[in-house]
Amino acid sequence: MNSLQQIFGDLSAGRVLDVATGTGNFVGTLIENVRAYSEIIGVDTNTRALDAARKNFTQANVCFQLMDATRLDFPDASFDTVSIAYSLHHLENPPHAFAEIRRVLKSGGRLVLAESYCDHQTETQLTNVYLHHWWAAIDTALGVSHRETYTRQQILDLVSALNLRDAVFYDYADLDRDPLDTQLLQQLDDRINQYSERAKNAPDAEALRARGEELCARLHAIGFHGATTLLAIGKK
Repeated sequence: MNSLQQIFGDLSAGRVLDVATGTGNFVGTLIENVRAYSEIIGVDTNTRALDAARKNFTQANVCFQLMDATRLDFPDASFDTVSIAYSLHHLENPPHAFAEIRRVLKSGGRLVLAESYCDHQTETQLTNVYLHHWWAAIDTALGVSHRETYTRQQILDLVSALNLRDAVFYDYADLDRDPLDTQLLQQLDDRINQYSERAKNAPDAEALRARGEELCARLHAIGFHGATTLLAIGKK
């Protein structure tokens, strides 16, 4: 599989918009791996995530704004690069978001999409998939937009609807870390506990919490690796 440096190393990104940026994780990925950029703007509807992003990135040419992916408050053709990473399954209306992304992207500009998928995974990666789908079930039960992750083909179908030119696709996974790393397991235990607490307020609370206990046991027996990501890069 290709490394991120191999994938992004020749990309002069120019002015960048990172849609559904969350705490800015993918902004960090771009900063570390692209050849050059002039400005990065991250947008999201989660104020707490944006506050964390602003603390994480203090560069003068990196900023974060409160904004809905389906109503981007930028003129047409404003950006050389638009990215959206690990957020498709959180969007209530992906086609509307894609229409906005195309609108603000310059002619010849690049769309960078990264999304992990649920099929063709190793056993340790399936721990990630199953946990993610459990988190999605709890969020959905509480009225938060969060789908299960897509299959690889479903992501390809979404990207193909964008009619990008010169589109290239990469499958990326980091399987080098110890899947039973103590620090990693503790972080995931904490998140499982957080979601178990949230599940108390959801319909079918007992079933959801029992599912969490089963996943915690799987985590400690089999371990955890992040699910494989499909990276797509194409021109408008």
